[in-house]
Amino acid sequence: MIDKQINPMDSQFLIYQNQEGDVKIDVRFQDETIWLSLDQMATLFSRDKSTISRHIKNIFEEGELYRNSVVAKFATAATDGKNYQVEYYNLDVIISVGYRVKSQQGTRFRIWATQQLKEYLIKGFVLNDERFKQGTAMNYFDQLQERLREIRISERFFYQKIKDIYKTSIDYNPQDDQTIMFFKVVQNKLLWAVSEQTAAEIVYNRANSSLPLLGMQSYDKTATATIKKSEVSIAKNYLNEEEIKLLGLLVEQYLAFAETMAQQQTPMYMKDWIARLDIILQLNGRELLQHAGKISHQMAIEKSAQEYEKYQTKQRQIERENSLKELEDDLKQLAN
Repeated sequence: MIDKQINPMDSQFLIYQNQEGDVKIDVRFQDETIWLSLDQMATLFSRDKSTISRHIKNIFEEGELYRNSVVAKFATAATDGKNYQVEYYNLDVIISVGYRVKSQQGTRFRIWATQQLKEYLIKGFVLNDERFKQGTAMNYFDQLQERLREIRISERFFYQKIKDIYKTSIDYNPQDDQTIMFFKVVQNKLLWAVSEQTAAEIVYNRANSSLPLLGMQSYDKTATATIKKSEVSIAKNYLNEEEIKLLGLLVEQYLAFAETMAQQQTPMYMKDWIARLDIILQLNGRELLQHAGKISHQMAIEKSAQEYEKYQTKQRQIERENSLKELEDDLKQLAN
């Protein structure tokens, strides 16, 4: 049986490190998958090599995976300075071994590796926790700084940029409970900091059919000829100039901190970004949101819809009156 040979120059190198910092592994990324050696899997799963080897042998013997498609040999430098052909196993094998040894570390690695593969499929390259400083691989932190610059100049609204920064976490997992919670509260955290109202409270309290544009002070008047019903339930449309300015300053500080961490080559985890937002708000003397608000999302939707209907009725009345006035003016001109 001949295992496939892989040119090491075609490989990218990533470094996997757990949150505790006691596991750090040089990971090969090649052919759109992750590769680890037997020694590396023993380190990852905190098991001896014989245990890992036995599980791999059983995986092949039981027909769970086929050796030819999941094993490759890489030329690997040893401590004596010489290169040796070493067997590496791809992510399918790593996951299978992880299930068999019932390792929590294996679950974390699987989440991390899956995110790397997802990013590769979307972007054509991977952004990971640290790149080797030597060779042709792009440095992780240089790439991270480039991404942060893209976030800075993007047209996305302020709290969307906060989410984009959060996604650069080296352990980012969209299914993680803390991610889901952070994405739910980040908008209200920022809106409360600049207005002392949640998104629902802003819409409920400021939507007013008697005001121009229903009270939407930051609504782009040139975007469309008429206001859409969906736009009157968006909190950011009701922010005034001072609130928009303050929101921009807070997010700018968040971005500046992110770029500083990247420049200092300090890896950031999801929990770090969650805590950092509260710290920035507090440093600016802003009150932290500690509750869900007095107005529900449904109440805000219903109130804004009612005000929208009133506004539309008034607009139709104004249009009729203007049409009649134009008709009267035309008749006067004909009479003359």
